[in-house]
Amino acid sequence: MNVLDRNAHHALAVAGLLAMPCHDHARFDPNRPLLASLLAGQRLGEGCLPPDLGLGERTCRQLITEYFTGLLMPAFPRSTDKVPEWSDLQKLLADHRAGQHASELWVADIIATACTGADHLWQDLGLASRDELSRLMRVNFPTLAAANTGDMKWKKFLYRQFCAAEGIYVCPAPSCGVCKDYAKCFGPEQ
Repeated sequence: MNVLDRNAHHALAVAGLLAMPCHDHARFDPNRPLLASLLAGQRLGEGCLPPDLGLGERTCRQLITEYFTGLLMPAFPRSTDKVPEWSDLQKLLADHRAGQHASELWVADIIATACTGADHLWQDLGLASRDELSRLMRVNFPTLAAANTGDMKWKKFLYRQFCAAEGIYVCPAPSCGVCKDYAKCFGPEQ
């Protein structure tokens, strides 16, 4: 499927999810369209998120019931293993959350889970674009989003923040501007 077809299918799936009824609090949550995009991507076979989005069956059922009432529930196989640093990544995100919506904690869990994937974070999340991931970060984790002043790729940025907090420095150069891998960390993602 070419990019235009993929984007059209994704947009239609998101529109269908947003047309579903939801609880009152979910209607005004800025995460609802972002969660719809995650679910749309997942249902189109994109990304690396498990059926429970990394939330666990009970929490995923709550999300679907409150935000997309009537959506058919996926089969929930036993939860997949998480990367060893999952709880540290989740804590990093949770510590920087905006504090406006309970769904921010769900998003922290989902992002930490998607960090196990091999692609760019927006792709591992099943989102339509990196811009959508940047919006998700600004809405949910504004201080982290503001700290990404060089537009570093999000997964690299999160791991760099986590490593810096732990006092682990794996970059060979004293600053990003002189590193031979600069282009791998910064710039556009296709």
